[in-house]
Amino acid sequence: MTEITIGADISKDHIDLHRLPNGDRLRVTNDAKGFAATLGWIGERPVARIVYEPTGAYHKAFERFMLTRGLPVSKVNPRQARRFAEATGKLAKTDRADAEMLAQFGMLLNPRLLRPDAASFAELKELHAARLALVKDTTAAKNRGKNISQPLLKRQNAARLKQIETQLVQVEQAIADQIAIDESLTTRFEILVSIPGLSKITAFTLLIEMPELGELDEKAAGKLAGLAPSDRQSGRWTGRAFIVGGRAIVRQALYMPALVAARFNPDLKDKYETLIKAGKPPKVAITAVMRKLVVLANALLRKQQKWTPKPA
Repeated sequence: MTEITIGADISKDHIDLHRLPNGDRLRVTNDAKGFAATLGWIGERPVARIVYEPTGAYHKAFERFMLTRGLPVSKVNPRQARRFAEATGKLAKTDRADAEMLAQFGMLLNPRLLRPDAASFAELKELHAARLALVKDTTAAKNRGKNISQPLLKRQNAARLKQIETQLVQVEQAIADQIAIDESLTTRFEILVSIPGLSKITAFTLLIEMPELGELDEKAAGKLAGLAPSDRQSGRWTGRAFIVGGRAIVRQALYMPALVAARFNPDLKDKYETLIKAGKPPKVAITAVMRKLVVLANALLRKQQKWTPKPA
Protein backbone atom coordinates (compact mmCIF):
# COMPACT_ATOMS: atom_id res chain seq x y z
CA MET A 1 0.00 0.00 0.00
CA THR A 2 1.39 3.43 -1.00
CA GLU A 3 2.41 5.68 1.86
CA ILE A 4 0.45 8.90 2.16
CA THR A 5 1.71 12.37 3.00
CA ILE A 6 -0.61 14.76 4.84
CA GLY A 7 -0.42 18.54 5.00
CA ALA A 8 -2.07 20.13 8.03
CA ASP A 9 -2.82 23.84 8.26
CA ILE A 10 -3.50 24.50 11.93
CA SER A 11 -5.38 27.53 13.25
CA LYS A 12 -6.94 28.35 16.60
CA ASP A 13 -10.26 26.65 15.89
CA HIS A 14 -9.77 24.39 12.89
CA ILE A 15 -7.29 22.11 11.13
CA ASP A 16 -7.41 21.78 7.35
CA LEU A 17 -5.92 18.53 6.07
CA HIS A 18 -4.84 17.54 2.55
CA ARG A 19 -3.79 13.98 1.73
CA LEU A 20 -1.51 12.99 -1.15
CA PRO A 21 -1.31 11.24 -3.55
CA ASN A 22 -5.12 10.99 -3.81
CA GLY A 23 -5.82 14.64 -2.92
CA ASP A 24 -8.52 14.04 -0.26
CA ARG A 25 -9.41 16.95 2.02
CA LEU A 26 -10.77 17.19 5.55
CA ARG A 27 -11.52 20.00 7.98
CA VAL A 28 -11.75 19.20 11.71
CA THR A 29 -11.90 21.16 14.92
CA ASN A 30 -8.61 21.83 16.72
CA ASP A 31 -9.44 19.72 19.76
CA ALA A 32 -9.46 16.09 20.93
CA LYS A 33 -12.61 15.36 18.90
CA GLY A 34 -10.97 16.70 15.74
CA PHE A 35 -7.76 14.77 16.40
CA ALA A 36 -9.74 11.54 16.75
CA ALA A 37 -11.58 12.33 13.49
CA THR A 38 -8.20 12.78 11.81
CA LEU A 39 -7.11 9.31 12.94
CA GLY A 40 -10.34 7.85 11.55
CA TRP A 41 -9.76 9.65 8.24
CA ILE A 42 -6.23 8.25 8.02
CA GLY A 43 -7.45 4.75 8.81
CA GLU A 44 -5.04 1.88 8.25
CA ARG A 45 -3.07 3.63 5.48
CA PRO A 46 0.70 3.87 6.08
CA VAL A 47 1.72 7.48 6.67
CA ALA A 48 5.05 8.86 5.45
CA ARG A 49 4.64 12.07 7.43
CA ILE A 50 2.18 14.70 8.60
CA VAL A 51 3.57 18.14 7.72
CA TYR A 52 2.58 21.34 9.53
CA GLU A 53 3.95 24.73 10.53
CA PRO A 54 4.35 25.89 14.14
CA THR A 55 1.49 28.25 15.03
CA GLY A 56 2.21 29.60 18.48
CA ALA A 57 0.34 27.46 20.99
CA TYR A 58 -2.25 26.17 18.50
CA HIS A 59 -0.23 23.27 17.05
CA LYS A 60 1.03 21.84 20.35
CA ALA A 61 -1.93 19.65 21.30
CA PHE A 62 -2.17 18.25 17.75
CA GLU A 63 1.56 17.52 17.72
CA ARG A 64 1.47 15.78 21.11
CA PHE A 65 -1.59 13.72 20.13
CA MET A 66 -0.03 12.45 16.88
CA LEU A 67 3.33 11.69 18.46
CA THR A 68 1.79 9.67 21.29
CA ARG A 69 -0.09 7.64 18.65
CA GLY A 70 3.19 6.83 16.93
CA LEU A 71 2.52 8.84 13.77
CA PRO A 72 5.46 10.47 11.91
CA VAL A 73 5.23 14.26 12.03
CA SER A 74 7.36 17.02 10.47
CA LYS A 75 7.26 20.57 11.81
CA VAL A 76 8.59 22.83 9.05
CA ASN A 77 9.88 26.39 9.06
CA PRO A 78 7.10 28.76 7.82
CA ARG A 79 9.61 30.79 5.81
CA GLN A 80 10.82 27.66 3.98
CA ALA A 81 7.24 26.58 3.34
CA ARG A 82 6.31 30.00 1.93
CA ARG A 83 9.36 30.05 -0.35
CA PHE A 84 8.44 26.56 -1.55
CA ALA A 85 4.93 27.79 -2.34
CA GLU A 86 6.28 30.76 -4.29
CA ALA A 87 8.79 28.58 -6.16
CA THR A 88 6.00 26.24 -7.24
CA GLY A 89 3.69 29.09 -8.27
CA LYS A 90 1.24 28.63 -5.38
CA LEU A 91 0.55 32.27 -4.51
CA ALA A 92 -2.90 31.80 -2.95
CA LYS A 93 -2.93 32.03 0.86
CA THR A 94 -5.90 30.17 2.30
CA ASP A 95 -6.16 27.38 4.84
CA ARG A 96 -7.01 24.80 2.17
CA ALA A 97 -4.26 26.01 -0.16
CA ASP A 98 -1.70 25.95 2.65
CA ALA A 99 -2.65 22.39 3.62
CA GLU A 100 -2.18 21.26 0.01
CA MET A 101 1.13 23.13 -0.25
CA LEU A 102 2.42 21.51 2.96
CA ALA A 103 1.49 18.06 1.68
CA GLN A 104 3.42 18.72 -1.55
CA PHE A 105 6.34 20.11 0.47
CA GLY A 106 6.43 16.90 2.51
CA MET A 107 6.10 14.58 -0.49
CA LEU A 108 8.83 16.27 -2.55
CA LEU A 109 11.36 17.34 0.11
CA ASN A 110 10.93 14.70 2.84
CA PRO A 111 11.49 17.12 5.76
CA ARG A 112 13.02 15.76 8.95
CA LEU A 113 10.69 13.83 11.23
CA LEU A 114 10.35 14.81 14.86
CA ARG A 115 11.79 12.43 17.39
CA PRO A 116 9.25 10.17 19.15
CA ASP A 117 10.12 11.92 22.44
CA ALA A 118 9.49 15.38 20.94
CA ALA A 119 6.45 15.86 23.20
CA SER A 120 8.72 15.64 26.26
CA PHE A 121 11.13 18.06 24.61
CA ALA A 122 8.25 20.46 23.98
CA GLU A 123 7.57 20.58 27.72
CA LEU A 124 11.26 21.18 28.40
CA LYS A 125 11.32 23.90 25.77
CA GLU A 126 8.37 25.63 27.43
CA LEU A 127 10.25 25.62 30.74
CA HIS A 128 13.39 26.88 29.02
CA ALA A 129 11.46 29.71 27.35
CA ALA A 130 10.13 30.70 30.78
CA ARG A 131 13.69 30.71 32.13
CA LEU A 132 14.88 32.99 29.32
CA ALA A 133 11.98 35.36 29.99
CA LEU A 134 12.90 35.50 33.69
CA VAL A 135 16.52 36.29 32.79
CA LYS A 136 15.29 39.21 30.66
CA ASP A 137 13.07 40.35 33.55
CA THR A 138 16.11 40.29 35.85
CA THR A 139 18.09 42.51 33.50
CA ALA A 140 15.19 44.92 33.08
CA ALA A 141 14.62 45.18 36.86
CA LYS A 142 18.33 45.79 37.51
CA ASN A 143 18.40 48.51 34.85
CA ARG A 144 15.32 50.15 36.35
CA GLY A 145 16.94 50.05 39.78
CA LYS A 146 19.81 52.23 38.54
CA ASN A 147 17.42 55.09 37.76
CA ILE A 148 15.01 54.88 40.71
CA SER A 149 15.25 57.47 43.47
CA GLN A 150 11.94 57.05 45.32
CA PRO A 151 12.31 54.78 48.40
CA LEU A 152 8.96 53.09 47.72
CA LEU A 153 9.91 52.23 44.15
CA LYS A 154 13.32 50.98 45.29
CA ARG A 155 11.67 48.59 47.77
CA GLN A 156 9.22 47.36 45.13
CA ASN A 157 12.00 46.83 42.60
CA ALA A 158 14.09 44.93 45.14
CA ALA A 159 11.08 42.73 45.99
CA ARG A 160 10.49 42.09 42.30
CA LEU A 161 14.14 41.06 41.83
CA LYS A 162 13.90 38.67 44.75
CA GLN A 163 10.69 37.19 43.33
CA ILE A 164 12.32 36.69 39.91
CA GLU A 165 15.35 35.01 41.48
CA THR A 166 13.07 32.60 43.38
CA GLN A 167 11.10 31.79 40.24
CA LEU A 168 14.32 31.30 38.28
CA VAL A 169 15.56 28.74 40.79
CA GLN A 170 12.21 26.94 40.65
CA VAL A 171 12.17 26.77 36.84
CA GLU A 172 15.77 25.54 36.66
CA GLN A 173 14.96 22.87 39.23
CA ALA A 174 11.90 21.83 37.20
CA ILE A 175 14.12 21.42 34.11
CA ALA A 176 16.65 19.38 36.10
CA ASP A 177 13.88 17.19 37.57
CA GLN A 178 12.38 16.47 34.15
CA ILE A 179 15.80 15.52 32.76
CA ALA A 180 16.49 13.31 35.78
CA ILE A 181 13.42 11.11 35.20
CA ASP A 182 14.56 10.26 31.64
CA GLU A 183 17.60 7.97 31.49
CA SER A 184 18.53 9.01 27.95
CA LEU A 185 18.31 12.74 28.74
CA THR A 186 20.34 12.23 31.93
CA THR A 187 23.12 10.50 30.00
CA ARG A 188 23.19 13.23 27.36
CA PHE A 189 23.23 15.94 30.03
CA GLU A 190 26.15 14.32 31.87
CA ILE A 191 28.13 14.13 28.62
CA LEU A 192 27.54 17.80 27.91
CA VAL A 193 28.55 19.05 31.36
CA SER A 194 31.74 16.99 31.13
CA ILE A 195 33.03 19.40 28.45
CA PRO A 196 35.23 22.06 30.10
CA GLY A 197 33.52 25.44 30.03
CA LEU A 198 29.99 24.12 29.52
CA SER A 199 27.92 24.97 32.57
CA LYS A 200 24.69 23.32 33.65
CA ILE A 201 22.72 26.17 32.07
CA THR A 202 24.56 25.90 28.73
CA ALA A 203 24.00 22.12 28.79
CA PHE A 204 20.27 22.76 29.36
CA THR A 205 20.22 24.97 26.28
CA LEU A 206 22.04 22.52 24.02
CA LEU A 207 19.95 19.61 25.24
CA ILE A 208 16.63 21.41 24.75
CA GLU A 209 17.27 23.69 21.78
CA MET A 210 19.40 21.24 19.74
CA PRO A 211 17.99 17.76 20.42
CA GLU A 212 19.48 16.67 17.07
CA LEU A 213 23.01 16.81 18.51
CA GLY A 214 24.64 13.40 18.26
CA GLU A 215 22.77 12.54 15.06
CA LEU A 216 24.47 15.05 12.74
CA ASP A 217 27.72 15.23 10.84
CA GLU A 218 30.21 17.98 11.63
CA LYS A 219 29.04 20.43 8.96
CA ALA A 220 25.36 19.94 9.74
CA ALA A 221 25.93 20.57 13.46
CA GLY A 222 27.67 23.89 12.76
CA LYS A 223 25.03 24.91 10.22
CA LEU A 224 22.11 24.08 12.51
CA ALA A 225 23.59 26.33 15.20
CA GLY A 226 24.12 29.09 12.63
CA LEU A 227 27.89 28.91 13.13
CA ALA A 228 28.95 27.63 9.69
CA PRO A 229 30.13 30.45 7.41
CA SER A 230 28.33 30.81 4.08
CA ASP A 231 30.45 31.73 1.07
CA ARG A 232 29.59 34.61 -1.26
CA GLN A 233 30.98 34.32 -4.78
CA SER A 234 29.86 35.38 -8.23
CA GLY A 235 32.11 35.19 -11.28
CA ARG A 236 35.48 36.65 -10.34
CA TRP A 237 34.09 38.42 -7.30
CA THR A 238 34.46 36.79 -3.89
CA GLY A 239 32.91 38.41 -0.81
CA ARG A 240 33.53 37.82 2.85
CA ALA A 241 31.95 34.67 4.24
CA PHE A 242 29.33 35.20 6.94
CA ILE A 243 27.11 33.19 9.25
CA VAL A 244 23.38 33.29 8.66
CA GLY A 245 20.29 31.55 10.04
CA GLY A 246 20.55 28.78 12.59
CA ARG A 247 19.43 28.89 16.20
CA ALA A 248 20.18 32.19 17.87
CA ILE A 249 19.43 30.85 21.37
CA VAL A 250 22.20 28.27 20.95
CA ARG A 251 24.70 30.88 19.76
CA GLN A 252 23.88 33.15 22.68
CA ALA A 253 24.35 30.28 25.13
CA LEU A 254 27.74 29.34 23.64
CA TYR A 255 29.26 32.82 23.61
CA MET A 256 30.47 32.95 27.22
CA PRO A 257 31.69 29.31 27.26
CA ALA A 258 33.66 30.10 24.08
CA LEU A 259 35.31 33.10 25.78
CA VAL A 260 36.32 30.85 28.68
CA ALA A 261 37.52 28.07 26.37
CA ALA A 262 39.61 30.51 24.33
CA ARG A 263 41.57 31.27 27.50
CA PHE A 264 41.69 28.00 29.42
CA ASN A 265 41.06 25.07 27.03
CA PRO A 266 44.46 24.25 25.45
CA ASP A 267 43.09 22.99 22.12
CA LEU A 268 40.57 25.79 21.68
CA LYS A 269 43.04 28.38 22.93
CA ASP A 270 45.45 27.29 20.16
CA LYS A 271 42.62 27.57 17.62
CA TYR A 272 41.72 31.07 18.81
CA GLU A 273 45.32 32.33 18.86
CA THR A 274 46.07 30.85 15.43
CA LEU A 275 43.14 32.74 13.92
CA ILE A 276 44.12 35.99 15.65
CA LYS A 277 47.71 35.65 14.37
CA ALA A 278 46.30 35.08 10.88
CA GLY A 279 44.64 38.49 11.10
CA LYS A 280 41.09 37.38 11.84
CA PRO A 281 38.96 39.72 14.00
CA PRO A 282 38.39 38.50 17.58
CA LYS A 283 34.67 38.09 16.86
CA VAL A 284 35.43 35.71 13.98
CA ALA A 285 37.88 33.74 16.13
CA ILE A 286 35.32 33.40 18.96
CA THR A 287 32.70 32.23 16.45
CA ALA A 288 35.13 29.52 15.32
CA VAL A 289 35.58 28.42 18.95
CA MET A 290 31.79 28.32 19.38
CA ARG A 291 31.54 26.11 16.30
CA LYS A 292 34.26 23.83 17.70
CA LEU A 293 32.27 23.45 20.93
CA VAL A 294 29.12 22.44 19.02
CA VAL A 295 31.07 19.97 16.89
CA LEU A 296 32.71 18.51 20.01
CA ALA A 297 29.36 18.15 21.79
CA ASN A 298 27.88 16.48 18.71
CA ALA A 299 30.79 14.02 18.44
CA LEU A 300 30.70 13.06 22.13
CA LEU A 301 26.94 12.53 22.09
CA ARG A 302 27.23 10.41 18.95
CA LYS A 303 29.88 8.23 20.63
CA GLN A 304 27.98 8.27 23.96
CA GLN A 305 31.13 9.12 25.90
CA LYS A 306 32.17 11.92 28.23
CA TRP A 307 34.95 14.37 27.44
CA THR A 308 38.44 13.31 28.45
CA PRO A 309 41.65 15.34 28.08
CA LYS A 310 43.97 14.38 25.27
CA PRO A 311 47.08 12.48 26.43
CA ALA A 312 50.17 14.67 26.57
